[in-house]
Amino acid sequence: MYLETAVEAAKLGGAILTDNLQSEMRRQVSKKQQFDFVTKVDLLSEKAIINYIRERHPEHDILAEESGALQSGSDFQWIIDPLDGTKNYIHGFPFFSVSVALRQKNQLLVGAVLDPVRDELFYAEKGKGAFLNGQPLQVSTSNNLSECLIATGFPFRAKHLAASYFRAFSAMFHQVSDLRRAGSAALDLAYVACGRIDAFWEIGLNLWDIAAGVLLIEEAGGTVTDIYEQDRHLLSGHILASNSRIHSKIANFLEAPFRNVSL
Repeated sequence: MYLETAVEAAKLGGAILTDNLQSEMRRQVSKKQQFDFVTKVDLLSEKAIINYIRERHPEHDILAEESGALQSGSDFQWIIDPLDGTKNYIHGFPFFSVSVALRQKNQLLVGAVLDPVRDELFYAEKGKGAFLNGQPLQVSTSNNLSECLIATGFPFRAKHLAASYFRAFSAMFHQVSDLRRAGSAALDLAYVACGRIDAFWEIGLNLWDIAAGVLLIEEAGGTVTDIYEQDRHLLSGHILASNSRIHSKIANFLEAPFRNVSL
């Protein structure tokens, strides 16, 4: 029941994104803070998702990117990102997603990440595996860093951390096959879950950016921690996700650049 809600809610949001991708509405932008924006389409997508969830589970809490926390005291909380990759969407760059997850207290139960451009639906349920359009997912089996494709994201909300970021980026770049920065953390995590990339790391993300993707990776056999290999990623937003085999190797590249940085 909960997984169905997450999937259908993500599809509702995704339909709004694709319906407006070629319209002027995608360029109707408001500034949330420096370098951070929200479109009118974000708001429409979020409203549709929230309304659908409230119809099915009116007693549950909701945490959504644009609406914030809508609380009623429930142990269940839906975590919603109606458009992950807003800047990509504004510019017509076709890499963005919708992310919907549910947790009970601190345990993630279900998650769905939809890429509406490619019609790819990634979803997972705790203890029941992860899937892409009905096919089971498994993380990659890569163990040699020189063969690995690694994804990251840049701290656009905290550009004072750029120097540390680029030191880590440079150290890793000389050891791995290649690096990618595509602009949607939810999709990056989904790509780790299905083995398209071997690891992903970023700092300063929000819970709605990562909740569904974390469950996807865990159910696909991967590992998710913070960048210090501690189980605080859902609280801090500093995340390292991988196929497990290279997890500590990637963490080693992150330790020195961020050792004396306040995150």
